[in-house]
Amino acid sequence: MIDLFHHALRLHADPSRVVVRPFHLAWANNGQGPSRTERIVDAVLQLDAAETSAELEVVLKDFEARHWQTRRVFMTRYDEIEGMLGLDGATIDDEKRQLIGAYFCHEYSYAAAALMNPSAVPHHDQSGMPPGSQRILMSLRAVGEGHISSVAFREGIITDNNELKLAPEPPFATATDMIGVDEEHVPEGPVTVYRHRDSTLSGTVIFPITNAQSKGLEDLRLVHFQHEDGSWEWLGTYTAYNGSVIQSELMRTRDFRAFDLVPMSGPAARNKGMALFPRKIDGQYMMIGRQDGENLFLLKSDTLTHWEEGEKLLTPELPWELVQIGNCGPPIEVDQGWLLLTHGVGAMRKYAIGAVLLDKHDPSKVLGRTKEPILAAADQDREGYVPNVVYTCGAMKHGDKLFVPYGVADSSVAFAFIPIASLLAAM
Repeated sequence: MIDLFHHALRLHADPSRVVVRPFHLAWANNGQGPSRTERIVDAVLQLDAAETSAELEVVLKDFEARHWQTRRVFMTRYDEIEGMLGLDGATIDDEKRQLIGAYFCHEYSYAAAALMNPSAVPHHDQSGMPPGSQRILMSLRAVGEGHISSVAFREGIITDNNELKLAPEPPFATATDMIGVDEEHVPEGPVTVYRHRDSTLSGTVIFPITNAQSKGLEDLRLVHFQHEDGSWEWLGTYTAYNGSVIQSELMRTRDFRAFDLVPMSGPAARNKGMALFPRKIDGQYMMIGRQDGENLFLLKSDTLTHWEEGEKLLTPELPWELVQIGNCGPPIEVDQGWLLLTHGVGAMRKYAIGAVLLDKHDPSKVLGRTKEPILAAADQDREGYVPNVVYTCGAMKHGDKLFVPYGVADSSVAFAFIPIASLLAAM
């Protein structure tokens, strides 16, 4: 019997968490007169000063208290419109600029539909932590209007006594931005997005940028990666989805202020659910992936961004995983080897979480496997947006325990602490 502690805290989807996003309209009208964009801009430019002030006052009354630096956001959006239409900004006053910017923005509730599939890593700032405590950082998959997934973050502290305290979310959420790139010229290769200077990480959201990501950034699996030169970087694999095609991509950051979003290539990258080991093994990068939608594979590469097909590592064997198995985040290094959380799907598409132990020097060797689930959908954890699902994108080691944040029914996020010794004893 695995000794598992369930924390009382739950995180839920929250429609009140909103950000300002660009509102996209047609820039051209195929030679059939002014486009809608041009018509709107022309109409604002025709307003006199009093009319402009009155209309802007209505907008600010509705939205200024709900967002961070709303006027500045409108001005930034105006600058993008000016560049696209070739406006003469020197002849347009600030209030007209703000009002034009407001017409090309909208409010987006990024976690209105669902909050799920978290991953946890050590925070980049551990200053002032007392013994037995560790500052953590979590990513979460937030789903909003149009079932579009984005990446949200929460910061917090865990302790040896199974305590968890999350930093409060700021009143305003902000989306990351590209610098010097407009929406008509977004590259299809790597892009870099930046957190706003005055925004906390717990109030930051990364939205899809490229066409390949247009319908979602799904299931980020974060790992605190140590390079061979001793330097550290936070890496995360995720699924980019454009509505019909999936593609695995890599997020890279050293400070959680600038984020590189990098497409990966190779046959393995055409699948989802890739999870990176936190360091090279025998001179190679390694991942756990699911190449056929059913089994788990060990992948090896000389680079972080190109992945060929790997060797089969695990197949469904037990009743609770007979439909398929997959990873539940990056492997975790413990004294005995690599601890890998897995998910299995059984009868009635019920999800459960298990674990395996891989050899530290040769992860293709499976040393142990839990026969029963660690966590499974049951009782109050069955109901939600997608019923009968429990799922995590990454646990982390804290002392002699695993801290496991996990999604429940694609509707909320729960938390558990599991003694590593108890988990290994169950294999």
